[in-house]
Amino acid sequence: MRFVASVTMVDPHHYVPLAKAAEEAGFDGVSVSDSVCYPRESDARYPYTPDGSREFIEHKPFLEPIVALTAMAVATERIELIPFVLKLPIRQPVLFAKSATSLAVLSRGRFRLGIGTSPWPEDYVVADVPWKARGRRLEECVEVLRLLQRGGYQSFQGEFYAFPDIKLNPVPEEPIPLLFPGTSDALLDRAARLGDGWVSTGLGLDELKDCLRRLDEARARHGRADLPFAVHATVPPEPAALEEFAAAGVTHAHTGYHGPHSPLEIEPDTEPLEAKVERLHRFGEKVIAAFTP
Repeated sequence: MRFVASVTMVDPHHYVPLAKAAEEAGFDGVSVSDSVCYPRESDARYPYTPDGSREFIEHKPFLEPIVALTAMAVATERIELIPFVLKLPIRQPVLFAKSATSLAVLSRGRFRLGIGTSPWPEDYVVADVPWKARGRRLEECVEVLRLLQRGGYQSFQGEFYAFPDIKLNPVPEEPIPLLFPGTSDALLDRAARLGDGWVSTGLGLDELKDCLRRLDEARARHGRADLPFAVHATVPPEPAALEEFAAAGVTHAHTGYHGPHSPLEIEPDTEPLEAKVERLHRFGEKVIAAFTP
């Protein structure tokens, strides 16, 4: 099992030192969240809180993921860099492909791209992108990203986007691995059909096993069962839980970072950087070392 430290909703000046500390502590990756803006008024419900509220992020700082991960890439040498997850359809795909491939090149292939649609209509309003057909738009953005990573001149004609022969330079030596979220049959099928991996958050062990069973079935249907496939999940930091999730098929455990302050709390995190760094190192010494061959 590989370990990923989540660095989000904290003082923006903590991002880079926490990435460095995570690498020193033995973590294999660092992840950041994506939030473009917070609307003053909204009727939308957040799918990852029990009551659908999203007030907990109103006063939380978020850096743009590509910007944050680029700074972290420069400060580290080994860890993977992962948006968990980035709202792809609200971004113009050619411009985003330029940003993503630039980060992949600068990090020497350490970029892993988690992508979703966003549950908030306001994200689409401010980006001047229709909310309708956002799933199809996401899949077309994926087509564009994968096409432009090939190098050389490429043209495209799709439902939402079109461009003549163009090329990006440079492009990474290997394609950027794409990770998809979701637990519905449709979203699991998309991950199985298009993804190099799947990401989940907040699932118990039984729920996770059920999703992985359905993913395996979908990957078999699409003839992709033999391809490498990463499974990212938030996992409790206790060794027993980590062993259970690893046995179920989790390849990347997002764990070990958050301390007394929950990301779902309304008030901003005021914990000193030194306490966060100490906790990362302690987790590395007590837990990661035990899982390292």
